Amino acid sequence: MQKKMSRTLAAVMALGIAALSLPATASAEQVGEVTTIYATDFEDGDVSAFSKRGDTDTSVIGTAEDADAPSGTTVMSITERSNGWNGPQFSVSDNCEPGVKYTASVWVKTAWYNSCMLSMQYTDEAGEQHYSNLATAVSEGGWVQIPEVSFSYSEDMKDVYIYVECSDKVDLFVDDFAVKTAPVYAIEEDIPGLKDVFADYFKIGGAVTASELAPNSTKDLILKHYNSITLGNELKPENMLDQAGCQALAAEGKNGEVAVALNGQARSILNFCRDNDIAVRGHVLVWHSQTPGWFFKEDYTTQGEWVDKDTMLSRMESYIKGVMAVLAEEYSDVNFYAWDVVNEAWLDDGTPRKGGMYDENANNSGWTQVFGDNSFIPYAFEYARKYAPEGCKLYYNDFNEYMPQKVEAIVNMATELKEQGLIDGIGMQSHLDVRTGSDAFPSVNVYNSALDKYAALGLDIQVTELDATIPKDTGDQYFVAQAEYYKGIMDSIIAHKDSISAVVFWGTTDDQSWRTTQSPLLFNADYTAKPAYYAIIEGIDYDQPTPPTEEDTTEATEEATTEAPEEGTVETPEQPTETVGPASVKLGDTDLNGTVTLSDVVAVNRFLLNIGTLSDAAAANADVDLNTAVTPMDALYILQYVIKLIPDFSSLLIPDFSSL
Repeated sequence: MQKKMSRTLAAVMALGIAALSLPATASAEQVGEVTTIYATDFEDGDVSAFSKRGDTDTSVIGTAEDADAPSGTTVMSITERSNGWNGPQFSVSDNCEPGVKYTASVWVKTAWYNSCMLSMQYTDEAGEQHYSNLATAVSEGGWVQIPEVSFSYSEDMKDVYIYVECSDKVDLFVDDFAVKTAPVYAIEEDIPGLKDVFADYFKIGGAVTASELAPNSTKDLILKHYNSITLGNELKPENMLDQAGCQALAAEGKNGEVAVALNGQARSILNFCRDNDIAVRGHVLVWHSQTPGWFFKEDYTTQGEWVDKDTMLSRMESYIKGVMAVLAEEYSDVNFYAWDVVNEAWLDDGTPRKGGMYDENANNSGWTQVFGDNSFIPYAFEYARKYAPEGCKLYYNDFNEYMPQKVEAIVNMATELKEQGLIDGIGMQSHLDVRTGSDAFPSVNVYNSALDKYAALGLDIQVTELDATIPKDTGDQYFVAQAEYYKGIMDSIIAHKDSISAVVFWGTTDDQSWRTTQSPLLFNADYTAKPAYYAIIEGIDYDQPTPPTEEDTTEATEEATTEAPEEGTVETPEQPTETVGPASVKLGDTDLNGTVTLSDVVAVNRFLLNIGTLSDAAAANADVDLNTAVTPMDALYILQYVIKLIPDFSSLLIPDFSSL
């Protein structure tokens, strides 16, 4: 019996993984053709499309012969580099259009081991430059490819470039550079919206940046699934602080006052939220990272001395007041329902961060440098309470928030803040790691234990940055494990629903995630839902429209009208039906609840493992390939149908599994 169960389980799992390993675009609807914007293998010796990155970039861009080049024998050479950021840049502004999604790819080589990066640069409306790494590959003295990585930009971004750089100032070689329009896909309209599925539990949200928001399909995905938005970077101090304005105030003797400005990237997202009535989580007011070092220094210059506590408290209050004021002035009709007031103030061992500049050590904090400890936290909440809009809840937010010593530190801090009436909730970032499944970190039990402790505080909880990675660059090999893990985490969250008001995923699609090589989100690059999406909605009761009666159908036909389905509902493809005795068969509906979902796959698998039974009616429904027996192939076919790799069961083969 045990051997049979093991063999059957292995067969079912192998088939399930095979089903989920089919190309992600199998059910995606592609709209439009891919167009090459620019591509070169440098065989013609022309490098005129590339320039060095400003006057202080010492790079000399030319060509060189390389017999081992990825194609041909001529490559672009970048020599005499004096800094790692020196390198060739390609003008996106001159060759591409805002609001369009593109891909870029390139081959690179350095003299010895180096991290080579394809990065993006742009200037905002205020004249500030911004940089982001799109993808990284390691050259060990030979050629390495940075395969197609997606990017886009919005109309308010100027002087947009993509460029190649590497960690050391060694000679750099480039070949087979290409920029193309990315395949454009429509979102899946016939699956339920997450915000509708969980409407009776909590808000469902996502984080988005201005460039990520540009493609229309991303906007469509957000509108279908989210009723909360977190601006990924645009409301962080580095983007809200106006250094020139701060220095002007200091020159007037106002060293404790701060100038705040809202940039165009923030406006593009807030306009979208305003126009579509989407609530916003503010992120973040007081943080050691993505806060410029000069903010903590005399005269607002990097070279200045550290200011004292009183000056820093004045700056903190002025900054929080300024942020709330500019948002109230320009976006009074946007619902800022939550703010992360303080972010990541505790180390994993439950101690405050070390004093110093964050860019010198990831454990450092300018706030700790000035205050000597975390005594700045109550002041931050006091000022946020004073200036935040009415009804806005205030949160302490952190990662690794399930580590025992950090949990204890957060609970102790929150207890004191609650007694003072300063805090409303805890933000659990929840950047999780599926790994290969059984070794997931944290385990569902550990995560659930942290939820228990935070819920016991009597404060609200928001899951603020949820994603769950699989091993790097493994494609969809671990999507089954990811689905199971997401399901466990969401089940724990639902079990604490009375204490949780929002669950926010950190991103939209895998290709736009900050952890893109580890595929951490619910949607593929082509906007199709991954197995994890289907796993977390499994078993959730939510409002669906009543199926039309025969009379309704007749009337609709006679009137020759077509009504769109209600948002958040699923149109189930018609299934082949045949009569078995007195009952009608609904293929795939193994649990006899009227729909075909992952629970039907589970029911078949339990039957095959001899740990569950099927009634005659359930067995008839489970036999989707109509071969008169329930086999692992039926479990596979039902799974394929649920995740939309097949439209129905009408043309299935009938394999022989009698040997199992």
